[in-house]
Parts: sequence; structure tokens; C-alpha cells
Amino acid sequence: MAQHTEFSGFRSECIAFYASLRENNNKTWFDAHRNEYERYVMEPARSFVTAMGERLRDLVPGIHADPRTNRSIFRIYRDTRFSKDKRPYKTHMALFFWEGSGPKVECPGFYFHFDAEHLLLGGGVYLFPKHMLHAYRQLVVHPEHGKSLASLLDEIRIRKDYTIGGQHYKAVPRGYDGDHERAELLLYNGLHIGKTEPIPDMLFSKELIHYCMDVFEILLPVHQWLVALALRTTQHDTHK
Repeated sequence: MAQHTEFSGFRSECIAFYASLRENNNKTWFDAHRNEYERYVMEPARSFVTAMGERLRDLVPGIHADPRTNRSIFRIYRDTRFSKDKRPYKTHMALFFWEGSGPKVECPGFYFHFDAEHLLLGGGVYLFPKHMLHAYRQLVVHPEHGKSLASLLDEIRIRKDYTIGGQHYKAVPRGYDGDHERAELLLYNGLHIGKTEPIPDMLFSKELIHYCMDVFEILLPVHQWLVALALRTTQHDTHK
């Protein structure tokens, strides 16, 4: 794998790039500024993924931190095939560090995202695949595993600057008790936690690594619960 320079923070030109891209979201402008994208966005992003991965492995030895496009670094190109919005480029940087052997979008992980105005740090599984959704519901109503998850989420709710996402359904799925003490958790089709804030000064410093680690450590217990969930579904598929 190619060597990357030591991470020293993103630069203000990166924020300026995304602010301009938001106003000029077209191929002509992007092609004219591709060198800026490579220098101010991609180069520090690769270094960040490498440095962040090294630190995250202290918490999660099996974490995947791969500084390639379509691995930890999401593509800048939008999928416009089925969208009325035909703007070709994403106006944010998105990175993902995941744990598990399956497709990364199906694995629990830690998320890093910023645009011209905000930084988002998060973790979880955005959308459960069908087999994981079924296992998730079974664990929610399990007297031990379900209570554990509810307790972990209560700890998150105490922190007013964090949000819990993934609630999707309006009614408890068929076959489950609508009066169950954790019925609300049965309305979720994914489980993810995020913290959004204005761009902090830390973004432009090597201290960003420590800043992210502080957040990811808070998310770690829920991450571990989701990893155990994913492992149960993998073992079930293996023994079919």
C-alpha cells in the first residue's frame, strides 16, 4: 500500500473547495479544480484514514481503515440514476471505518463527515440488511440483550448533543408485542448515533485524531453490541 504523509490536519482550502463546489456543482467547474480536490481534500483524507485507523485499532483491533476511494473514503460522485437531483458531486467528505467481514455498508463502524459548515461524527449501521434486521428484533425482545441495548442508548440520550437515528416504521412489526417495554426499538430498521457541530478548529490540526477518538470511545459500547449482532447473523448463515 502506498505511503502517506503524516496527518497534520485538513486545511482551510478544503472547506473553501466544498463551499465553491456547492455553488458550482457541475463537471466543468470540477474538472477545472480537480488539482485542488486532490491536494486539499484527498491527500489529507488519505493521511487521516491511516492515522485514525492506527488509533482506532487500540479500541477495535479488527477495524478496517483503508485509505482508498470506495473503501474508507467514499466517492465524490453522486449516484443520480434514480434521483431527480442530477447534481453530479457530493458537497461533503465522508469516511467510514468498519468492523466485520461482510460488505462495509452492512457492518458496524465509525463515520466521519464534514461539509463547508459542519462536522458529523457517528457510528452504527445505517440500514440493517434483511437477515440482520430479523436478528436485531429478536435481540431487542431478548430479556438480557435487549435490556443491555436499551441501557446503552439511555446513556447516549443523557448527552444532549448526540442523536440516535434509524427509527423508520410507524407500527411494531407483525409477530411482536406492541406493548413490549422496548417496542420503540422495534420500529428501527438501522441504528446509528451522531454528533453534529459547526466546524471546530480541531479540523485543521493533528489533534483532530484525539478529538474523534473521544467521540468514538463514547460510541464504542453500542458499536460492540452491533458487532455481536452481526457476528450472530454470520454464524447463523455459516451453520445453515
